[in-house]
Amino acid sequence: MRIFYGTESGNSEMVASDIADEYGLEAEDLTELDADVFEAGTLYLIVCATHGEGELPEGVDEFADALRDSSPDLTGVRYAMFGLGDSTYPDYSKGSEVLDALLAELGAERVGEYGRHDAAGGSDCSEVGLSWAEMVVEQHALVPVG
Repeated sequence: MRIFYGTESGNSEMVASDIADEYGLEAEDLTELDADVFEAGTLYLIVCATHGEGELPEGVDEFADALRDSSPDLTGVRYAMFGLGDSTYPDYSKGSEVLDALLAELGAERVGEYGRHDAAGGSDCSEVGLSWAEMVVEQHALVPVG
């Protein structure tokens, strides 16, 4: 299992780091990864914020462009998505949806419930993220690493 994040203000990084700590893993910044990072048989937990008017965070758009350009066959890749946003904006959580659609287009399979945190709701994003990750891991009978 690997944990990736795309962040603009740091909230996605914090959530991903808290999840990673729970499973004895490292959270990895999508802006520092190559498009060939995905491997079949590995579950990826992806935490992604929304920037501007429903866009990917700065730098994550470059990762997405690299994926589009290389068009890897992601058949056999499983991932779960957790989006952060603010429902007072019309494009709430759209950044994660952009990444989700791209991964699906390339053949990856999203598993588990699509997790979301609404900044307007007043809940703690890490608590919501940890509950989501626990549910995904439990549903897919994964043995925690660490």
